[in-house]
Amino acid sequence: MATILNIETSTNVCSALLADGDRVLMERVCREPQNHARLLPVFLQEIITFARENGAMPQAVAVSAGPGSYTGLRIGVSSAKGVCYALNIPLIAIDTLEIIALQAIKEVDWEAIYCPMIDARRMEVYTALFDSKRNLISPTEAKIIDQGAFEDILRERKIVFCGDGADKCKGTIQDKNAVFVDNIAPLSRNMMKLAEDKFDRGDFVDTAYFEPFYLKEFFGTKPKKIF
Repeated sequence: MATILNIETSTNVCSALLADGDRVLMERVCREPQNHARLLPVFLQEIITFARENGAMPQAVAVSAGPGSYTGLRIGVSSAKGVCYALNIPLIAIDTLEIIALQAIKEVDWEAIYCPMIDARRMEVYTALFDSKRNLISPTEAKIIDQGAFEDILRERKIVFCGDGADKCKGTIQDKNAVFVDNIAPLSRNMMKLAEDKFDRGDFVDTAYFEPFYLKEFFGTKPKKIF
């Protein structure tokens, strides 16, 4: 078993957790939006201090790699890289949608298709499809949700929709085979198994060159002219 520091900042929830295999050593979570830049450094300092005092220094850092919030992902990845450089340990990248899918699979435990969704504003979501064994069925995409979304699959199979992007789709996707699971957010707690598996395989990314999976290019807005 490896001791791994897990960092998740892809949505409004900010979380960090130190795990030894399947055992949680220390966890910090904030569900208030727009606090990542302020709170994540505090969380990491507390966790590293705890790790030093208890002889449980991390052997790797796992970070949620996206898709998700452009700002949130940048904060999480840059912080993860900083810890990796400081401690000379490897970096593990975890698919954010798989983190959400894993949590839903644990809670529902059905033979179904799982559709994690991250809100991408308006009626667009970042999404992918997984089976109940977490095998990827349909790759990650930015999808506009309308009444015909997923209709071909819903004719034959039950789909479990989850994540903050699924909340706004309830009124649009109305089918007997559409199941919505509330209160599913990507958390560092649900990265533990995924990170451990990648550590065991030696599946690390290049710390220097790794970039989050933004999926869509970020476009900033120009400030309005006052005069």
